[in-house]
Amino acid sequence: MTASTFSPEDAAFLRDFATMSRFGATPNGGVDRQAATAADGEQRRWLTGLLESRGFSVRFDRAGNQWGLYEAVPGAPFVVVGSHMDSQPTAGRYDGAYGVLAAAHAAFRLVEAWSGGQRARAAGGPRFNIAVVNWFNEEGSRFKPSMMGSSVYTGKLSLETALETTDAAGIRVRDALDAIGGRGDYGGPEAACCAEIHIEQGRSMERDGVTIGLVNSNWAANKYEFVVLGEQAHTGSTVIADRRDALLGASMMVVAARELADRFPGVLHTSVGQLTVYPNSPVVVPSRVNLLLDLRSADEAVLAEADALLHRRISEIEQLANVSVERHHSHSWPVTPYQPEGVELAAKVAADLGLSSREVMTLAGHDSTNMKDLVPTVMLFVPSVDGISHNEHEFTRDEDTVAGVAMLTEVLGRLCEGALAEGA
Repeated sequence: MTASTFSPEDAAFLRDFATMSRFGATPNGGVDRQAATAADGEQRRWLTGLLESRGFSVRFDRAGNQWGLYEAVPGAPFVVVGSHMDSQPTAGRYDGAYGVLAAAHAAFRLVEAWSGGQRARAAGGPRFNIAVVNWFNEEGSRFKPSMMGSSVYTGKLSLETALETTDAAGIRVRDALDAIGGRGDYGGPEAACCAEIHIEQGRSMERDGVTIGLVNSNWAANKYEFVVLGEQAHTGSTVIADRRDALLGASMMVVAARELADRFPGVLHTSVGQLTVYPNSPVVVPSRVNLLLDLRSADEAVLAEADALLHRRISEIEQLANVSVERHHSHSWPVTPYQPEGVELAAKVAADLGLSSREVMTLAGHDSTNMKDLVPTVMLFVPSVDGISHNEHEFTRDEDTVAGVAMLTEVLGRLCEGALAEGA
């Protein structure tokens, strides 16, 4: 499909997506927009201009979340719609950012329909307002934990804890946000419900030829920071039997995590995504290694068993490598469903629009996994080519991105009209 075959509003979305993708662009076609970096600040200022040009007011809350507000019904609560624009260090253009821009364009289309009277005649007009959101630090690559902004908004993480969190260089969230003008005094809108659209970050939808994923639940996850402690020594002269090699112990934990996944094939996902080695010198046996390890499963019994096996294996590794292992902060969430009424609503919208759909689970965490514990929430996916994600080659076809915007527009409209409100 060529650009000339898209409608004017779809072409406008694709142009804005191309512009957005220039902020923090990497040589291999991806982006590097880690939370509260200069590139993150640049794209936030661009998004502010885009929203304000369409009549939205933009405010930043105390946790760095960016809100584009449109009041159709003064004093009424808001439908929160959006995702995140921060990224991993070398990431794809779509993860999170697509969902923010799709939310903005869905909101623009809906406001235009209300203003022109088409939507009001069809559905009686809105009951709720619109809040387009760019959540702060969803990725957790610079500051831990992930989903920080939505965790503060939903009361799962204290504001002060978030603001005092530091990155690897010792820079606090508070100071990083202030440096890009990303921290305000807004308390955030009162939410009536929420919607988010995202790329699948897997290949099942592309494989099955499905355009819209109706997310009905999330996988459970246990995420840990372990610290392996040994003792510095000379890599050449120290007798092997005398060594307390922290990197050896950490490496055994990496292997243990993979062996757990192999023990529960297809049911358990495990990984070690980060190792920080000290002193990281070529002639020094490492004395300390920090590693981030996570376990994920849709079966909480499997997750609990794997967790117990992991900790049992760590005790063995301490003996084998002559090290000690500390478990520092952890971050976990259970399997929890999205509201069935929201899944049903989304299925009806997809059918009305002639878009193929099916129910799916999300293996990754999203800001909507926080929001669904607060208000009725609809989570949608569009396909990812080859399932590539957190990678500069991440890609979703234009046909699927614009279909997702059409889907989100109609879902947002029905939510604003009270489809999931009490008594609806």
